[in-house]
Amino acid sequence: MTKIKLLIGSALVVALVALGVGQSELQKPSVAQSNDVMAPHFLVDPLWPKPLPNHWVQGNTIGVDVDDRDHIFIVHRNTESQFMRIQEIGLYSGVAECCTPAPPIIEFDQEGNLINAWGGPVEGAPYVWPASNHGIEVAPNGDVWIGGNGGGDSHVLVFTRDGEYIRTVGIPGQPIDSNSTEHFNQVAEIAIDPVANEAYLADGYRNKRVAVVDVATGAFKRYWGAYGQTTIDDEADRTYTPGEPGPNVFRGPVHCAEPSNDGLIYVCDRGADRVQIFRPDGTYISEHIYNPATLAQGSTWDIAFSPDEEQEFIYLADGQNFKISIIDRESMEVLYTFGDGGRQPGLFFAPHSIATDSDGNIYTTETYEGKRVQKFLYQGMQPVTVRDRAPTWPADEL
Repeated sequence: MTKIKLLIGSALVVALVALGVGQSELQKPSVAQSNDVMAPHFLVDPLWPKPLPNHWVQGNTIGVDVDDRDHIFIVHRNTESQFMRIQEIGLYSGVAECCTPAPPIIEFDQEGNLINAWGGPVEGAPYVWPASNHGIEVAPNGDVWIGGNGGGDSHVLVFTRDGEYIRTVGIPGQPIDSNSTEHFNQVAEIAIDPVANEAYLADGYRNKRVAVVDVATGAFKRYWGAYGQTTIDDEADRTYTPGEPGPNVFRGPVHCAEPSNDGLIYVCDRGADRVQIFRPDGTYISEHIYNPATLAQGSTWDIAFSPDEEQEFIYLADGQNFKISIIDRESMEVLYTFGDGGRQPGLFFAPHSIATDSDGNIYTTETYEGKRVQKFLYQGMQPVTVRDRAPTWPADEL
């Protein structure tokens, strides 16, 4: 009887091993196929950031950056007129217990704790606060640069990380002039090259160019337009028709100008659904179109690089289509997208700006009625199994 049991047991083990090998062999093509494309994956952190104090609420959240301490800085619009469209300023207006606009510059740590908040117009201040906040960049020394896309916002402001005024770059209240070396016009975003100590201005909403200034002094250095133009016609035709070549000038807004570690500048021409790549001197390299059927506000709102030294991936915020694209930087091809329209964590209402921290996590802001910042936790490199609108919400456990 014992021998029979041993024989049966041995046969069962052999069968199970064979079955396991068989299953492994059967799975190999599937695994190989799914491993064909590997890319960074993310899960939304639904509890980030932590609630704000003082009955504060955010307005249109239109800029985000991460400093060398992995602190996250956002800028949002907090004027009374912008909050009057919603009933969130009861305390501000003295008609209810809640709420009041938070200061326009807010700093969080990686855990979502509020670290600091400051900014806004101050009577008698030596600076002109933007009529409409837009864009934020933290320099390697901790200084905070902000732009604006409201009427009269033809300048950039520089503060310490604690909100002490340093300087104004440009001259407030100036008209459109994409060839000016003295002022800008509605700068959408600023990005700093720490090696060259230069700031790249996506200039922007009314001007149609990239402008470069010295970080230490704010001195104007150079500028260029679409395809590397050194003289820009502000009256040129900017018509964009899907399926046809884009305009010969930036259609605008020029919404980002991001330097990479290997000496390239990636420029978002939002209204023309394209990213153009340049050398730092403005020499044109290439153009890449994303979601070319997108009209209205366009598909290329902002980009961030993965934090590895090679910056292998680009993360593209597409505010018109309510999603984030994961792009292979070498080929500039979209590997997959995540997000969709909605209010829940992991969904978007007009994702406007994007940044990464040193751990590879992604931070996004949402404008219009989105009014928030979200954190997406880096999950490492995984096979791409869903090409469009991949979920970032944890899967249900069995």
